Amino acid sequence: MTPTERQPVRTALPVDLDEAAHRCLVAGFEGTTAVPDTLKRLIDRGLGGVILFTRNVRDAEQVRRLTDTLRALRPDLLVAIDNEGGGIGHLVAAGAPEVPGSYALGVVDDPDLTARCADALAGHLATLGITASYAPVADIQREAGNPIVRTRAFGTEPELVSRHLGAWIAATEARGIASCAKHFPGHGGTLTDSHHELAVDPRPYDELDLGPFRAAIAAGVPMLMSAHVVFPALDPNRPATLSRRVLGDLLRHELDFDGVLVSDALEMKSIADLYGEAAGARIALAAGADQVIVAVADLAVSLECRDAVLEALRDGVLGEERVREAAGRVQRLVERYATPADEIAVWDEGAGLEAARRAVRVPPVGVRGAHVVDLFPAPHPALNWGGEDLLTEVLAIDPTATGTAVAGEPADPAALVDVILAKAGEAPLVVATSDAGLYPWQARMRDELVARRPGVVRVATGLPEEGALCSYGRGRVNLRALAEVLGGAR
Repeated sequence: MTPTERQPVRTALPVDLDEAAHRCLVAGFEGTTAVPDTLKRLIDRGLGGVILFTRNVRDAEQVRRLTDTLRALRPDLLVAIDNEGGGIGHLVAAGAPEVPGSYALGVVDDPDLTARCADALAGHLATLGITASYAPVADIQREAGNPIVRTRAFGTEPELVSRHLGAWIAATEARGIASCAKHFPGHGGTLTDSHHELAVDPRPYDELDLGPFRAAIAAGVPMLMSAHVVFPALDPNRPATLSRRVLGDLLRHELDFDGVLVSDALEMKSIADLYGEAAGARIALAAGADQVIVAVADLAVSLECRDAVLEALRDGVLGEERVREAAGRVQRLVERYATPADEIAVWDEGAGLEAARRAVRVPPVGVRGAHVVDLFPAPHPALNWGGEDLLTEVLAIDPTATGTAVAGEPADPAALVDVILAKAGEAPLVVATSDAGLYPWQARMRDELVARRPGVVRVATGLPEEGALCSYGRGRVNLRALAEVLGGAR
């Protein structure tokens, strides 16, 4: 046992209060088979949940063995994962159903189809023994320059987002999986990614995007996740995760939510750099959060957060009643969702591709034998990326195609343009970008290629771009649907 795991005997808390404090923590960890000893001790003392990432996933059988091992240590342990679909997910190696991201589902605007996609994801989680999904995204994509929400949202209109949230939540609930609408009270009106720095939404109260969260609560969502975003109209001093005005006055009293409020990961720079993870855990719980997520694999960070909470309880800085209230909500959640279903019905394997195809709404392009240039940003450090690229999907349909995939800004874009044109020769040229408005290097390369090769077929794999064939996301099925159009397969 490390020093940070010991409690001084003179200030030991009652056992039930110590357990209640542990219920308020969700921890990430390293490993695919063995459970670290430190995590075992946390679980023994009442740890509320664990969050899995790509680092914990080798294949489906391994994940199920891991979740069974975790539950053998404590049957009421919540095992959770981010599982939004599209290009964001951590279960590619475990055979996750291929569904498009939320924006494409909003473009199709068929809630029944959204439900079928959510059902596939939830059914797969059930087979793996994962019973909580930190999805769907309830944010509205408001700002063109927003760097983090974008195609993770169902769209730009609150009514559309709300109806698809309802479909997703109901389908997930039917599988016995806990869903979680995020990021309360909305991340779509910011111009900053809270993974990297503090984000601010400057809009007045009556312009904030609370409608989808009201809809999620009405649909019975069992969890909400807070945003590390400052809303001056609500609390000019603290991000929502740490704000009693946002989590208490607004969420609990005005919106009347009595489910589990879980924080976004505390190691995100918007919390870690300004407050520190440990102080963030203490302040978040005092403000009204029921669980705080420490997603990093280094369990020392989770221990620091746990110790800060225990110390605050001993000193009276954090109220015992507040922690018991939070732990009670977590206990009600795990009583509903901690145990995986014994029998799992099949799901619609084709729902995702159907949705992706229906989102691509243009006459067939049919540019067989093309040279495909796929420009896209490097993967986000906190979100999984399965290595998908458009060229691979095109080649599966049209083996005569050639191409160049560019993940992240190249050292010499101008020189790369020359190389691409030389490789393309006289073949038709397809140029795909992914949110070129956020990444000027993509726009410059695209424009140079268009200027030097008239007749270029433009494609957009992020938010829609005028004059381009749009997929509304970079999930594998999104790219496959584009490839079918480009290859004349439909």
